[in-house]
Amino acid sequence: MKLSKTEMAAVMGATARLVRAQTRDGMITFDSQTIDSAGAFLVGELERLDQTLHGPLASVTWSRDIDLREDVSIADETSSFTNSSFAAAGGPSATGKSWIGKTANAIQSLALDIGKTASPLSLWGMELGWTIPELESAQKVGRPVDTQKYTGMQLKWNMDIDEQVYIGDETLGLQGLVNSSRISNTSNAVTGNWDTATRQQVLDDVDEILTSSWEASGYAICPSKLLLPPKKYSKLVRTVVSDSGNISLLEFLKANSIANSLNGRPLDIQPLKWLPGRGAANKDRMVAYTQDQQRVRFPLVPLQRTPLEFRSIYQLTTYFGRLGAVEFVYPETVAYRDGI
Repeated sequence: MKLSKTEMAAVMGATARLVRAQTRDGMITFDSQTIDSAGAFLVGELERLDQTLHGPLASVTWSRDIDLREDVSIADETSSFTNSSFAAAGGPSATGKSWIGKTANAIQSLALDIGKTASPLSLWGMELGWTIPELESAQKVGRPVDTQKYTGMQLKWNMDIDEQVYIGDETLGLQGLVNSSRISNTSNAVTGNWDTATRQQVLDDVDEILTSSWEASGYAICPSKLLLPPKKYSKLVRTVVSDSGNISLLEFLKANSIANSLNGRPLDIQPLKWLPGRGAANKDRMVAYTQDQQRVRFPLVPLQRTPLEFRSIYQLTTYFGRLGAVEFVYPETVAYRDGI
């Protein structure tokens, strides 16, 4: 059907007035016009809007796997610790016991060497801000923007700690719990390739890393914790020890490993998302260590904040803290095995 000039002009005028409003971020909305900052939506009469805050899917496990060194403060720029070495010669035999005679006048002394290991305490900070109209609008609809921004900041803080603890920071040249060059007890698993390994071969691999670390410490400390890639952890859960199907391989290892006998408690086995592809040649890695502040720890200065600042119609506050680097007080108590 052919339109007249008058009808054509009316259609063109209506088209020009049609504006499609849309957000340019990843926010899911229920209508076409949205005030992102306040989170105000047009809600239908028969629509039930869930007011619960649903944040991004994220998981952090750093507080589960490492103890904190809490004597550091916001004023410190470096954290350090010392390792002492002793040397003592024997009496009649230089390598024997320190025997002396009743009339001895030349008695051996003790030699002491103290070495210091230092690492930076890097300053972390994030500013939160909103305008008073944004705050008022968000509070009116029951979704306070200040609370949600604080929740997001806490998530970022914990995710940054998680990465710093496990793999360090490439920009700062720091390494973490699962990739440190200070760990000399690093090699491929005896059997490896757990996808096709038998139950006994898996048990042998775990026993080897525990025994090796125990030996490297002069049989002083046996690892109490084992970190595995999630898929390898899943294999232990779904694999039974025997064909009778009594218990899983995971529970058997916890209760019957050498760590259980020496430490008096079951071996703590946990999955860790940072381990797939972390080993040599991008192979999966497992890590055995002792979770103890005297063996390995992480310096952390908790978050602090500045007083709320009013600038024009803005309200601003800054949260800040310090993140250190994982301190291996006794690196010989940690072992890596790749290729599992």
